[in-house]
Amino acid sequence: QAEVRALAGVDFQVQPGEFVAVMGPSGSGKSTTMNILGCLAVPPSGTYRFRGVDVGALTRQQRALLRRHYLGFVFQGFNLLNRTSAIENVELPLVYRGTPAAERRRRAREALGAVGLTGWETHTPAELSGGQMQRVAIARAIVTEPSVLFADEPTGNLDTARSVEIMDLLVRFNRERGLTVLMVTHEPDMAAYASRAIHFRDGLVANLGAAAAARYTAGVRALFVGPSGTGKTLAAGWLATRLGLPLYRVDLANINSKYIGETEKNLARLLARAERTEAVLLFDEADSLFGKRTDIRESNDRF
Repeated sequence: QAEVRALAGVDFQVQPGEFVAVMGPSGSGKSTTMNILGCLAVPPSGTYRFRGVDVGALTRQQRALLRRHYLGFVFQGFNLLNRTSAIENVELPLVYRGTPAAERRRRAREALGAVGLTGWETHTPAELSGGQMQRVAIARAIVTEPSVLFADEPTGNLDTARSVEIMDLLVRFNRERGLTVLMVTHEPDMAAYASRAIHFRDGLVANLGAAAAARYTAGVRALFVGPSGTGKTLAAGWLATRLGLPLYRVDLANINSKYIGETEKNLARLLARAERTEAVLLFDEADSLFGKRTDIRESNDRF
């Protein structure tokens, strides 16, 4: 029987209060990683630490308690109980905690109010729109006041307007409550709401590493920021044309971390050529490369 390796050696950290988008093609290992981080699976090797605790050393019951008290989950398909009212769906995690009925009802009502569903408490999922069902799911995820929210394609079943509403909610909870958010998405427009992105490819995290980032972004002082299709690449081309300089383009989203060494050599050659001739360098999908730089000033106009 052939061995299947979903992950081939993944190493990264998420700090408290971060909003991280997890991206990558199907089969890249992102779902397996999220299952491990959400304590839904245990890796056969390696270490996953949550607040300094080795999760792999916990018993099944201890992992269940960790999920119950520290983690919240939002899914693409909402996963609501169809014959149960919105407020009863939101109460469910508190039932598992053994929270008294009166407190459960109060906290569930507050959570629904926080997602803009005051007055919809008694409606069942069949009486709600897709956007409203996802709001109920978010209320259910935050009613326990978790430290981390895992969102798996939370806008995958929604139209653009509803997707923006859901993302605005996640951003608000992240900023106002300090809620750490890890969100799986295939949509660059949705990933743009996150503070940084982690790209998976072939069971590995595709990034250049901190040392390479320091070397290759030393001369960067401005970024074009905005979702896909808003003109960032055209702006870079316009800048190169106005300056009379060549434009060198590097697509960081397609860098496979198996070949980081070769990628660094190619980038070094590219930069050496740019230094000799002067050029505009365009780094596509540069979230992981620039994510930790604090001295970069964004361009005045967001695209």
